[in-house]
This record gives sequence, C-alpha cells and structure tokens, in this order.
Amino acid sequence: MKLRLLRCIIVPMIKKLTKQMLLAQVLSVLTTSICMLVDSLVIGRCLGVGAVAAYGLSNPILLIIGGIGSILSAGVQASCSKSIGQGLLDEANKGYASAVGTALGVSTFFLLFVIVLQNYVPTWMGAGKTGELFESTKGYLIGFTIGAPACMIALVMIPFLQMAGQMALLISAVVAMTVTDIALDLVNAYFLHWGLFGMGLASALSYYVALLVAIWYFFSKKSIFKFKLRNVSLAKIGELFKSAVPSVFNIGTGVVLVFLINKILMSISGSLAVAAYSVITTIGNASNCISTGVYGVSLTLTGILYQEEDKTGLKDLLLTFMPRCLIMGLSVGAVLIVGAPFLVGLFLPEGGQASMQMAVTGLRIYALGLIPCCINNAFKGYLQGSDRIRAIVNYSLAEGLLVPALFAFALSFPFGTTGVWFYFVIGEVLALLGFSILKWKRAHKVSLSIDTYLDFKPYFGVKPEDMLEFDVKSLQEVSEIAEKAENFCLEHGQTEMTSKYVALCIEEMTSNVISYGFSNRGRNSLSVRVQNKGDRLVIRFRDDCRAFDPMSYAFKKSEEPDVSGIRLMMKVADEVRYTYSLNLNNLMLVVNGGK
Repeated sequence: MKLRLLRCIIVPMIKKLTKQMLLAQVLSVLTTSICMLVDSLVIGRCLGVGAVAAYGLSNPILLIIGGIGSILSAGVQASCSKSIGQGLLDEANKGYASAVGTALGVSTFFLLFVIVLQNYVPTWMGAGKTGELFESTKGYLIGFTIGAPACMIALVMIPFLQMAGQMALLISAVVAMTVTDIALDLVNAYFLHWGLFGMGLASALSYYVALLVAIWYFFSKKSIFKFKLRNVSLAKIGELFKSAVPSVFNIGTGVVLVFLINKILMSISGSLAVAAYSVITTIGNASNCISTGVYGVSLTLTGILYQEEDKTGLKDLLLTFMPRCLIMGLSVGAVLIVGAPFLVGLFLPEGGQASMQMAVTGLRIYALGLIPCCINNAFKGYLQGSDRIRAIVNYSLAEGLLVPALFAFALSFPFGTTGVWFYFVIGEVLALLGFSILKWKRAHKVSLSIDTYLDFKPYFGVKPEDMLEFDVKSLQEVSEIAEKAENFCLEHGQTEMTSKYVALCIEEMTSNVISYGFSNRGRNSLSVRVQNKGDRLVIRFRDDCRAFDPMSYAFKKSEEPDVSGIRLMMKVADEVRYTYSLNLNNLMLVVNGGK
C-alpha cells in the first residue's frame, strides 16, 4: 500500500483554516468600518455640520479606547498563539485572564473619567466651555463611553474566539453589533431625537449586544479558555503589551503619515485637497479590511505553527495566502475603481465638484495598492509571529511612513495632488520589492520560492531527513505507517525498544482517531509527524475531528480495550501535551531515546 505524504493533507487543513479565519477576520473589520461609516453619514445628514464637528472632536477619546483594545488584541494574537503552539494552555489562560482584566480595568477608568469630568473633557477636546458644540461633544462622549467596557473586552475576545475555532460565533457577534448599531442610529435620528448622546449610546449598546452573543462560549464547558482572577498577572500584562510593540509602531507610523500628507496637500491645493484625502482614507480604511484580516490570520497561525517548528505548515500557510491576496485585492480594487464616484458622493455634498473630482481620482489610484498591501501584511504577520521584531519594525517604517511620505512629497511638484495620491501604491510596491531584495541577497539568488521568503533560521526545526510525515485515511494504513515509523527510528540510531514504543504510540492513537473520530462521510483529516532530535523523538498528531483529550480519557474508570490502549501509550511517552485550538486536536508525545 502506497502511503501519502503529509503535504497532501496539510494543504487542505491550512486552506480550510485560512478560509474560515480570514472570512471571520475580514467580516469583523469590515462590519466595524461600516458601523463607523453609517455613524458618520447619519450624523452628517440628519444632525448637521455642528454635530459632525462635535463627533470629530470626540474622536481622540474613541481612538484611545479602541486603540488600547486593538493593542491588547494584537498582543494576544502574538503571545497566546505561541503558548497554544507549545501546548501550554495554562499560559494561554493567563494571557486570557490578564487581557480581559486589563480591558475591564482600563475601560472602566475611561468610563468614570468621562462621567465624573463631563463638564471639563469636552473643553479639553476643543469644544469650548459652553454652547451647542460643547453640549453635543459632551453628549456623544457620555453615550459612547457607557459602552467602553464592552467595546474593549469584545476586541480582546476576537483572537481568543479565533484560536478556539469559533469563527461562526465571531461572525454572528459582529453582524449582531452592526445591525443593532445601524437600527439604533436610525431610531435615534428619526424618532427619539436624542442628538449625539443617542448616537453614542447606539454604538455603546451595539457593543454590549456583540458581547452578549459571544461571551456565552467562555462560560460553557467546551471553552478552552477559563477566566480565573488568580491568573491575572502584571508580568503577563507586560508580555502582552511587549508582544504588541510592532502593532503599536504600525499605528504610530500611520498617524504620522496622515499628518504629513495633510501638510503636503494643504501647501499645494489647500483645504479642498485635504477634504478629498479625508474621504479617501475613510473609504480606504474600510476597503483595507482585507489586508487587516490577512495580517491577523497570518500572525495567529504563524505564532502556533512556528512554536511547533512546523516548516511544512508555515510554507503552506503563506502559499495559501498568495492567491487569496490577489483575488481579494482585485475584487475590492475593482469595486473602488468602478464605484468611486458613488462612494465619494456619499461623503462630499453636491457643489463640491473640485474636492469630489480629486477624491475620485485619488480613490482609484489608491485601489491599485490593495494587492501588494495584502501580500505585505501576510509577510508582516509571519515576521511578528516568528519573533522577528526588528525586521517587522523596519518593514512597517518603510511601508507605512518613509517611502509613501517621500514619494508623495517628490511627486507633488511635477504632478500636484494627483502625484500625491500615488503615495499608497508606491509605498506598498517598493516595500515589497525591498523585502524581496533583502531575501534574495541572503539567499544569494533571485527566487520567488516561498522558502526564500520564509528564510528559516539554521537551528529552526529539524533537517528533512530527520523527519517523517504522513497523512492517514483509513485503518488499513495504520500498520504500515507504524512499521515505517519503527524503521525510521532504527535508521536514526534509536534502540529497538524505543523504536517499538514510537510505533506503538502511532498505532494506538491513529486507530482511535479513525475509529471514533472520523465521520462516515470521510471528510476528516489526520496527520502524523515524527521528529528525531537525537536524545528524544517527538510525535505530533493533528486531526480535525471533534474535541478529544486522550490525557483525561485515559484515566476514566473503564476496562474497555481502547482505554487500555491509550493508557499504555501514556505510560510509554515521557511527556504528553494536548491542546484543542482552531477546531483541531493537537497531541504531542515525547519519547526519550536509549530505552
């Protein structure tokens, strides 16, 4: 019987995971952007210019609340995914408790800060001390910050839901939030007439709805993440923020770039160009939900796979991203190019023809940068997930600030505002080209091979000849796979007893998974990997069947043959780790050599 190599199964597994996570991540970012767009449209068209100004003055507080939540979320993706990859669920739970505790504490502080100092905060935001602008800003801040705890906790829970494989629940929560926010915005504008306080309260209540939809999972028995107050630690909180440094840097470069582009546009075309740029960035940020989704998924999966030293999985992860970056970039880019007049018209009033024409041109040029932006974010997620902090900081600095700002300034002289609009596409293309050149230089050749871009460190993983990988589809294959594994161990200098132990572990576990986990439809997957690390052998089983923890199952009071077999396997192994994440069972056994 011919055995199939693991690559035949890893590709479907990675593709399936990537599709599910990418859909959930993109939809969550997109619907949040839609909420913000609807808020802006309703405020502008129903409440007037003064309300728009008050909404703008409130933004710094909103951005701080959302920014801290996003930073914590990024820290969770980077730190806790690594713990999951190492099989350290206790560490992941410390991250969960610390992230939720921090979000609750910080958001409560902002809530009390705004309510207690409600007569001072609007003034500090620039709304004056009295008058309509002051009252509108005050009303929106109070209404919105009521939802600060739900907003920040919801942002933190997104990566945990992804790692738990709860993609459908995540999408449901985000959709519920969007529908609630839009409905309450319209109710407030047309029936309640509570002004900006009602608009802020609508956003607040929508966050609580999202939280209520999602939070039940974390209190259910099947949740792998459990909140315990004793798990909250300052050290873990510090680790979360440290892991999010690249994301903080990325946000910072974006803020500085907007400031510089505004300065350039103001100097050559005045406020009309700045207004056009504001519309471009508003629509552009919403369309960039695809690149943001790519980054988040790449970071989370890389963190897990890198800690497992899974070279095959990492290769297939990035190979899976490439065509999807192309398809998503082309699709969204086409929508922006064709629909630019309509989209811009939603934000700019009739009569502002000069600003509208500039914005339409700029948005169409902006659309050209979506494909390289998605590819850059796939690589940036990989770099952060594999702890290459210096590399991603340099990458973000070039892509998000230096290159676009430099070319916007240079092209503004010969081409005016049209030249400035090329800042995004040139920044993304040249950053990707620069990254490629660095990798080609290290490889001493020009190559588009994914191995060149991954650039594994010399000590990462094991050599190909020291690793055996299979996929298992049926019980008929089990004996031959066990025999192959035994021969592999013998060929690598392991004793006969150690080799038989490895074969026993593989035979027992694969038989149990296929017999009790595989569905009748035959769509399940099971991969087996054996690594020879000299003094020890590491066996990893990964399947997409229902959750099954052999560590707890082995100690049930039962004399059934399958239980006895698992008990024997547990006795043979010197170390056992099990995690259930991303809807996958992951079991790692370590068998020491020389037995």
